[in-house]
Amino acid sequence: MQNFRDRAAAAYDAERFRQQGHQLVDQLADYLASATSGKALPVLPWVTPDESLARFPASFPEEPGGELSPFIARVLGGSNHLHHPRYVGHQVSAPLPLAALCDFVSSLLNNGMAVYEMGPAVSAMEHNLLRWMAGQLGLPESAGGVFTSGGSVGNLTALLAARQAKAGYDAWNGGSPAGPPLTVLVAETAHYSLARATKVMGWGAEGLTPVPVDANFRLRPESLEATLAAATRAGRRPIAVVASAGSTSTGAFDPLEPVADFCERHGLWFHVDGAHGASAALSPRYRHQVKGIERADSVVWDAHKMMMMPALITAVLFRDSTRSYESFAQQASYLFGPGSRPWSDIGLRTLECTKEMMALKLYTCLSLLGTRFFSDYVTATFDLTRRFAERLKASGDFEVPVAPDCNILCFRYTPAGVPASELDTLQARLRQLLIQRGDFYLVQTTLPSGVYLRTTLINPLTSDAELEALLEALRQAPRNVAPGSEIR
Repeated sequence: MQNFRDRAAAAYDAERFRQQGHQLVDQLADYLASATSGKALPVLPWVTPDESLARFPASFPEEPGGELSPFIARVLGGSNHLHHPRYVGHQVSAPLPLAALCDFVSSLLNNGMAVYEMGPAVSAMEHNLLRWMAGQLGLPESAGGVFTSGGSVGNLTALLAARQAKAGYDAWNGGSPAGPPLTVLVAETAHYSLARATKVMGWGAEGLTPVPVDANFRLRPESLEATLAAATRAGRRPIAVVASAGSTSTGAFDPLEPVADFCERHGLWFHVDGAHGASAALSPRYRHQVKGIERADSVVWDAHKMMMMPALITAVLFRDSTRSYESFAQQASYLFGPGSRPWSDIGLRTLECTKEMMALKLYTCLSLLGTRFFSDYVTATFDLTRRFAERLKASGDFEVPVAPDCNILCFRYTPAGVPASELDTLQARLRQLLIQRGDFYLVQTTLPSGVYLRTTLINPLTSDAELEALLEALRQAPRNVAPGSEIR
């Protein structure tokens, strides 16, 4: 048997890596061609969770054996195919192949991002890329921020900074008992990550104070005064208002300017959860959707949603870049010098210490593809969604509860002869059928008026023809599929 040094040398052999790399890229290129054509693959090759467990058992050989290509073929064959033009499901992008190659580079270099010397090239990329993104939103030159692992961590990071800025006491060092209980005003339809963040901070269920929304599921600014007063009477100290730019359920954009006015009058932190919709700022046609975002104290913006990046890469932007150091205020002498807060030591501002080279993929794609590519993408997907909504409204057998603000659209099938009491069950059954057959991947949501199908038109290869096929698939599907049944 080889000794370990010999086996390690074989595992790191450059020529073996070259061979496997060429084979892998060829395999992935063939897969990409098949997925984007929409002809050779189902969107989702459905199997039950137990069947998937059996395909990938928890048993591994003691000695080396097998080849990479057959193993990757099993992974590809059992995965959800987001590059398929009939993927219209969750807010997860069909990543640019160029960005995926950058992840290849990032994984091999493995430069952590806590301190500059561990990731010098990408620390510089991150700093300037964040400045560029802040500029796209109209934030001032003083703006800055950090990349982190997703919108949930991004919202937590922003609210931690808001707490330090507006609580009136040092909650980081003194904890919650050091002052009165805090709360944040948010639309009643806000993303669950905000409730999770406030509970992580120890504020409990009342750490969020819901603000009513209008018929379009947008926060009602005229309700803010009464909501603030009610929270104060309940013994809470409101410190911030969170508005959405592209809510998860319906894609609604809250009216940002009146919320900014309210926060300014009352000395509250103004945070915008723009995880999905902040990218509207890139489109001259739809930039008006985020008018007022330039007045925010903090903004969360996911590049893995509307900038076609692989997950995860979330920008947390602060109007005043010095606030970015207040989210995580501790010192670590083995990493950071005493009293030092250089922009290049990113670990001072993130939950992560060892962080992947997030900026590499977005910086590379902007550099090589150009900014207009991303602007046109946002415009095209928003346009497509509006056309789809108009087709649904004109159909006579589909219902659209609210006009789309972005590329998220809710609708439901309402065929003649189906009682209103059965429409909710019908939507769930039809969705289950399409997913298990692999025809389309779409999701559902529950609105006050019932269960709706929900699409996010995020794949740039999805066309009007694909959406017409979706409607026909819903019309032609059997309506008597039992909930939870397996379809073969």
